[in-house]
Amino acid sequence: MTQAQIAVIGGSGLYQMPGLTNIRHVDITTPFGKPSDQLVLGEIDGITAAFLPRHGRHHQLLPTEVPYRANIYALKTLGVSYILAVSAVGSLQENYRPGDLVLVDQFFDWTRQRPSTFFGDGVVAHVSFAQPISLELVALISETCQQLELGSAQVHQGGTYLCMEGPAFSTYAESMVYRRWGMEVIGMTNVQEAKLSREAEIAYSTLAWVTDYDCWHPDHGAVTVEQIMAYLHQNVTLAQRILAAVIPRLGVSLPVCAAHSALKNALLTPIDQIPVATAQKLAPLLQKYLLA
Repeated sequence: MTQAQIAVIGGSGLYQMPGLTNIRHVDITTPFGKPSDQLVLGEIDGITAAFLPRHGRHHQLLPTEVPYRANIYALKTLGVSYILAVSAVGSLQENYRPGDLVLVDQFFDWTRQRPSTFFGDGVVAHVSFAQPISLELVALISETCQQLELGSAQVHQGGTYLCMEGPAFSTYAESMVYRRWGMEVIGMTNVQEAKLSREAEIAYSTLAWVTDYDCWHPDHGAVTVEQIMAYLHQNVTLAQRILAAVIPRLGVSLPVCAAHSALKNALLTPIDQIPVATAQKLAPLLQKYLLA
């Protein structure tokens, strides 16, 4: 039974969603462990949405420690079909300034230690990931931003998010290499969420808020937590305003996205050859194909 079709995953600084009414907290245990925290269900203008703080409500999880599979699996069991992910990022290009919002459309995976798939244990699937972001969600967010007063924050539609392992920030040499590669922003979390969301047939989008210039910029020096925190409050306030406007619009006109049928031609293992235990474990993802 669908409890929420829209979910927000909050990143650094965004640990709650003001404006939610009729709030209830949901504890979910998945075959991949427990999510980062309780899931919060509530309403914005009559539209039900789920909220999950990526690092936990007290920011106790390193980027590598975030239980990405449990998070996406738990949202899938609630009936979520759309994820709006909010993240703090560093800028790798001069025109992406601290305080700006980047609606990224590509990812570069530079992580090394993280599971990025639900599959294995007797079932093989290769989803298409050439276009990792739901362009329908990006268009809606961009259009909504144009109607809001966001002060000095500029909204950039498009850009590549390089996902590094962390938790240390980049060396100067690394930062310069990423710039030469043509990356726009750098973060530590979103690529696993995007890959797993695609496997779960959930449309995914990222609202990447720039907090710093990484460490490459000659006039800004090495990035520090203090520098990031100086922009987080401003960015979180704007993110909350945007989400409060986007969610009701999305809720009344849910678009059909390519992600919603991502497994249709991705499963290589015949349905009748999937081990029973694996089929049961992945039932929220495979159910419509198991019943076909």
